Amino acid sequence: MGVDYSFVLPCRNEEQSIGHCINQIKSVIKNNKLNAEIIVSDSSTDNSKIISKKLNIKVIDHEDVGYGIALIHGLKKAKGKYIVIGDADGSYNFLETPNLIKKITQGYDFVIGSRLKGRINKGSMPWHHRYIGNPLLSKILNLFFKTNVSDTHSGFRIIKKSVLKKLELKTKGMEFASEMIIKAAKNNIAIGEVPISYLKRTGKSKLNSFGDGWRHLRFMLMFSPTYLFFIPGFTLFIFGIMLNFMLLYGNFYLKETDITLFLSVFSSFLSILGFQLVNLGLYSRIYALHSGFEKQDKLIDHIAKMFPFERGILIGVILLFISIINVLLFQRIQNYLISLTIIVLGIQTIFSVFFISMMLVEKNEK
Repeated sequence: MGVDYSFVLPCRNEEQSIGHCINQIKSVIKNNKLNAEIIVSDSSTDNSKIISKKLNIKVIDHEDVGYGIALIHGLKKAKGKYIVIGDADGSYNFLETPNLIKKITQGYDFVIGSRLKGRINKGSMPWHHRYIGNPLLSKILNLFFKTNVSDTHSGFRIIKKSVLKKLELKTKGMEFASEMIIKAAKNNIAIGEVPISYLKRTGKSKLNSFGDGWRHLRFMLMFSPTYLFFIPGFTLFIFGIMLNFMLLYGNFYLKETDITLFLSVFSSFLSILGFQLVNLGLYSRIYALHSGFEKQDKLIDHIAKMFPFERGILIGVILLFISIINVLLFQRIQNYLISLTIIVLGIQTIFSVFFISMMLVEKNEK
């Protein structure tokens, strides 16, 4: 008979709390008559492994340090149709597991226990995590990936194993929590939430407020080139182009000092920088397709159809031709700078087309 539920606990030096967590889970299994297994993924140097083994728990013994890698080791061994994830530090009340199970049987594929919607005990969460870091990062993730999760960093979750396999989770640190939600959103997985309690953990916290927060933000930006590259890139490019054309109609002064030349150089710099950021956005989206992070990208498909290799090269050559005409017809320093800018953009376009074509050809051959 197959296992219905697998409880997977990442553990590193939690000898003060691991036994309590396991006993809570055993109580849930017994009281709810669940066909379940408990797996502890352990890289501890204290007595955590000994305690788990004495309680007849399956222990995955490894030396890799990190929240994500610990879960990856444990999830590989999980046999249940549903997988419950929870920290082994005593901060989650596993007696609330039936609430998550009930929610996932209501048509959801992935359910997260929300601490912010539930009860946070005094001293269990630093104020800057509760009121700044967690809400802010959750709002950014919801904005970037069109989700509606109040507590994206909660470590108490349940997910269908069939869904988990689709996500192909890879990150090794705390950003694993964000990766689960991001990939679930990209795969149109139904995500639900239930309020949970958050208790004061036993022992010293291993969280690094700035470091872990940055890893979450960095991972979100990596998966969202629109916000990292396209929006800043287009903004700088359009502003630079507009400023360049404004300078053609006269000089600009600051307290009787002619700053036209400075503004011309500055606007050219903005245009080139913005164009480069847009290119980086395209490269990152193609890389996401190439590496399997994304299955399909409508923007890249559209660009590939509208601007094939030859047409892209032609656009680059036309830009070079326009710059030459501009130099010949207009004998002003501003026009020279605009021509130089167009030359750089034209050359960038030609080489970008070569690079994008190579990546798309290699992707199509796979």
